[in-house]
Amino acid sequence: MTAFLVAAFLIVHGLLHIGVWTAPQRPDKPSPFDPGHSRALAAAHVLPSPARATALAIAWYTAVVYAVAGAGVLAGSEWWPTAALVAAAVGLVLKAVWFDPWLSVGVLLDAGVIVAVSCTWPASAY
Repeated sequence: MTAFLVAAFLIVHGLLHIGVWTAPQRPDKPSPFDPGHSRALAAAHVLPSPARATALAIAWYTAVVYAVAGAGVLAGSEWWPTAALVAAAVGLVLKAVWFDPWLSVGVLLDAGVIVAVSCTWPASAY
């Protein structure tokens, strides 16, 4: 049961990356944040269109790796913690480069994955 919950968390958290980062931008109703806007990339004179494309590519990569980690948990594999660490680290980089306070919960979730895997918690999933 614990392995199922861990896998579900990893997969759902990964899918949320896709939902949050690919939400359509409507001119009549502003979104909580714009994936095309990154203060760090704007300072490097990167235009919004390539910044948005890069953010979406990284978000999709993060989602896929989280889903692979979740599938690894369900399969009882030994490599799922590595996949979860990679997904969480890439997710943190994504949220750091395109930081917006609206993404703070995602930062906490990614950091929580890193801490949980580092502490081999929950033990029954290993």
